[in-house]
Amino acid sequence: MRSQGAIASAVAGLLAAIAGCAWLVWRRSLPPVRAKTVIKDPEESTVIAQGAVRSVQAAELTLPAEELEELWSPMNLERLARTYWRFLTRATLGLIRIRYTERERFVVLLFRPLVLLSFQAPEYEMGADRGIVRWRIESGVLVSRKGASGDGYLEIDVRRRPAADAPGCDVVRCEVEIANFYPAIASGVATWAYRITQSRIHVIVTHSFLRSLARLDLAESRVGRYVAG
Repeated sequence: MRSQGAIASAVAGLLAAIAGCAWLVWRRSLPPVRAKTVIKDPEESTVIAQGAVRSVQAAELTLPAEELEELWSPMNLERLARTYWRFLTRATLGLIRIRYTERERFVVLLFRPLVLLSFQAPEYEMGADRGIVRWRIESGVLVSRKGASGDGYLEIDVRRRPAADAPGCDVVRCEVEIANFYPAIASGVATWAYRITQSRIHVIVTHSFLRSLARLDLAESRVGRYVAG
């Protein structure tokens, strides 16, 4: 019995070592951090009123002004949008995936029939100091009937300004907002159930996404609406 326990312990230790090495290799494969990132949520980041949810998570990234100038373009705003969806898939270990059509975007659980959320094609706004990408909510398992084809939307809003305490650098404030969203769970069960489940998961995942932007690793667009040059 003792020998079997020793063998099991050794095997467990070996597996732990292999897992640890794999984790280190994965970490080293990530691009280096290129910006300082700080979470900067508004005081009331999630508000529910008459069944409608507004939730805003934000972060501020500080990086060299010249580097930001190279990134500030409609093409990279589109890539930022794709980066959000890529992160969602990675954070859920591939359980949640994004499907594209010319007019819609579908957030699915593994396969197309299991549509959690569907959106209209994204809308883009780009200016000298602000960029916005917005997906209007259509329907899905997570949306109540009241919220289907309504005024709800998911939006990424980026604004830049000179860094007051870092000469030669700019600050980018990136906000991820979901507004006028009527969650099915709040309608069918209770608001408190939404707060302790879906809302918390959304906030955790969004904060992780915002922190990941420090690497400035933007995904290639699946649609290519904007191209270089």
